[in-house]
Amino acid sequence: MEDTLALDIRLHVRDIDREGGGAETGSGADEQVVIASILKVLLVLEFARQVAAGQLDPAERVVARAPDRLGGWGLADCADDVELSLRDLAYFSLSMSDNTAADLLLRRVGPDLLPVLAAELGMARTRVRGGPREVLESMFADVGVRDAAEFAAAYPALPDARRRALRVFDPERTTSSTPRDVTRLMALLWRDEAGPPEACALVRRLMARQMAWTRLRAAFPPEVGVTGKTGTLPGLHMEAGVVVYPDGGRYAVAVFGAARDWDARSLDVDLALGRAAREAVERVRDLR
Repeated sequence: MEDTLALDIRLHVRDIDREGGGAETGSGADEQVVIASILKVLLVLEFARQVAAGQLDPAERVVARAPDRLGGWGLADCADDVELSLRDLAYFSLSMSDNTAADLLLRRVGPDLLPVLAAELGMARTRVRGGPREVLESMFADVGVRDAAEFAAAYPALPDARRRALRVFDPERTTSSTPRDVTRLMALLWRDEAGPPEACALVRRLMARQMAWTRLRAAFPPEVGVTGKTGTLPGLHMEAGVVVYPDGGRYAVAVFGAARDWDARSLDVDLALGRAAREAVERVRDLR
């Protein structure tokens, strides 16, 4: 599927309550795609399941120190050490896609458990190859820089072919999934089938706190509830979530866009993703 922005879009939409019988639509729904920070949904789900099982205390304290800080929003910009709970790490991971918070939470829940969880949930095409730290470190290594500041200075000057050759843009060499796998995760979360109901409810509640609004949320009218989690890399914009209509219709959405011009304005890419998602949801609604 292509947008007038010269944006290659892969997506899948499914009716959460009427799966099967054609109640879905997609374009490239089974193609392997980079999922970037959408992985944080799976991470927080594993955290929530461990809390529900009594394996973790959500109030357990963690200190984010200078060596823990990764590029991005939130704790990465703090000048001093920050002490917070595991529960707050989960909140920051989903609300502002805080890489430092997600990395600290991943260490505590166990990185080896995310592939196991994906398999348990029937996400057969999902490949977990590290968390935020591994993604960023691979980018720095491929560009030949030491940190986020050096990367921000060096990356724009690279030839286009060199930029596109980074491992983080290759689904075979980084964490990836398919749009269909991702909507399966969303549907399971909204039907309380991804774990104990209280664990699913926590993930939904934190996803609803996401600050980003220019993709899915911007595409739907105010009366439609939108909950989602974005993922972003240079030239790649994506979001997964659920939209709920006033008539009760619930639709899981996963949309992934790759701009052919990697210098395209981010807002334009975001809005194009949202339009594509809304058109797909409306096609599925026509099948009800």
